[in-house]
Amino acid sequence: MNGATLFGLSAADLATLMAALATFAVLVAIYAAATVRNPMSRRVKALNERREQLKAGITVSNTKRRARLVHQRESTDFMRSLLQKLKVLQDDQVKVAQKKLAQAGIRSKDLAVAVIFGRLILPIVGGLTAALLIYVVDIFPDWTDVKRFGAFAVALLASYKAPDIYLSNKISKRSAAIRKGIPDALDLLVICAEAGLTVDAAFARVAKELGRAYPELGDEFQLTSIELSFLTERRQAFENLAWRVDVEALKGVVTTMIQTEKYGTPLASALRVLSAEFRHERMMKAEEKAARLPAIMTVPLILFILPTLFIVILGPAACSIKESL
Repeated sequence: MNGATLFGLSAADLATLMAALATFAVLVAIYAAATVRNPMSRRVKALNERREQLKAGITVSNTKRRARLVHQRESTDFMRSLLQKLKVLQDDQVKVAQKKLAQAGIRSKDLAVAVIFGRLILPIVGGLTAALLIYVVDIFPDWTDVKRFGAFAVALLASYKAPDIYLSNKISKRSAAIRKGIPDALDLLVICAEAGLTVDAAFARVAKELGRAYPELGDEFQLTSIELSFLTERRQAFENLAWRVDVEALKGVVTTMIQTEKYGTPLASALRVLSAEFRHERMMKAEEKAARLPAIMTVPLILFILPTLFIVILGPAACSIKESL
């Protein structure tokens, strides 16, 4: 008699498949552990290129990057011309897209046109694909007309919102990573200010010290240090930092730095007060998460832990009662 099967696979086939997947996972883990790369190398290279751009006043620093940027500029120019012909390209949309790209850690401003172009093209491609699969190929023959139209509408809306969802996800992750390192960065800035370092040197030192623990924050501080050294107005460098990062705490730091530059107030004392406030805020958030933990654990406790506990405790007693009866 043939044994039971699952999706046409026998128990031996399923065991072989699971063993193959486990072996593949082990190989991937070994490869990932053996090829660990320095997360700061690419960021340092990008910052050095930015320093050369500010120093020489040019757009590119080498031939390879020039060719890549020329190709990218040609693609964005084509998208820009098409959007302008359709009269759907507005300056406000471009500025908003550029700001989101900067907050997501993407330095190229030309990609803002690509984001707007994606909002135009992706709904067409996604809608046509969904219509082809749902109405022509008929992959869901049992669905009613209402379900088919709902699936088509969801695919169309998801295609339109895909670029914004991608950018919002990157912005939220990057902002959370930067927010964690602000108190430590302020403490180091206080130490550097009391040691007599200038503001740009202090930012560079803090970026070097925090580069591995908080690479996103170190990246922004290093770029701010470079702009402080080369831009004609130091205020513009601080405003660029607030523009690139979607974190209210860092905007408060930027406001404090601008005021100290303008009025000559003591930098160390102001940063020390801000650092204490941010640490208190971070502690309050941790306490809030700890207070929500019992309510969050209630559902897993009821669904998974308590039934298993009852089976372990009451199972032997039930077996004994059944045997005695």
